[in-house]
Amino acid sequence: MVLLLHLPRFPLYLITSSQSLPLRALSTSSKTTLLRPPKATLTTSEPVTVTNPSATELSLEKLFVPPETNVSLDTARVLNGSNILLSNYANDALISQAEFVKSSVKTEDCPSDGLPEFALVGRSNVGKSSLLNSLVRRKKLALTSKKPGKTQCINHFRINDSWYLVDLPGYGYASAPHELRMDWGKFTKDYFLNRSTLVSVFLLIDASIPAKQIDLDYASWLGQNQIPMTIIFTKCDKRKKKKNGGKRPEENVDDFQDLIRGFFQSVPPWIMTSSVTHQGRDEILLHMAQLRNYWLKH
Repeated sequence: MVLLLHLPRFPLYLITSSQSLPLRALSTSSKTTLLRPPKATLTTSEPVTVTNPSATELSLEKLFVPPETNVSLDTARVLNGSNILLSNYANDALISQAEFVKSSVKTEDCPSDGLPEFALVGRSNVGKSSLLNSLVRRKKLALTSKKPGKTQCINHFRINDSWYLVDLPGYGYASAPHELRMDWGKFTKDYFLNRSTLVSVFLLIDASIPAKQIDLDYASWLGQNQIPMTIIFTKCDKRKKKKNGGKRPEENVDDFQDLIRGFFQSVPPWIMTSSVTHQGRDEILLHMAQLRNYWLKH
């Protein structure tokens, strides 16, 4: 079976399928083929054959399939800790250079060089700056703070002189002045709706705690406005704690996906991460690479 998708501009999650095939069962051989990602070298590799596969399964309709991607039973690969298939566009993923360019308070003040960009946004104290620093392997590219709500502008960081990571203001910080909270929401949404070079929004969700209504509302708004989005689950290194209902991060991830299912035509792409262990770092870069390279071609 081969599934070929060709989407004109990488719009949201239009992957549909009536089939429900566990990934670990996508093999006709006596052994079980577990679809695994490339290793940390950020290069492609062959699927790994195992005899004792993980109990975690994803059905075909829960996968994110990039445009122009052939899904073959023999060669399909899924990025580790995600629902994202690896495509032939996943090239040039390594970051060799990163620099801060500017802060803007209006969309029209953002860089005008036409380079593609990815925006990081999430609830205050979700670990956004830590994730950005982890992606570029620099401790202080984006300054972290014990005080949530410090980021108050649209901050552009140029990567490899060819694309941008964008750090957006966190939302939901109750101690911030009311006028500032309103302004942040206004110019952030204007950026989402009017920034022509925006390839995708990366919405950060804290996987160490149960879903917050404000996160569900944000995901809903992005879905309703057809803003390309990837969900980045942060703090996935944290284990059971009473304050998060005694659930593991994997359980909170599943719960959040169940709650947002009605917002989207089909499941959005997602990746589990940790800025402590760097889980998901390579997967994010590979995902960004395939989105970016497709965007540049089209």
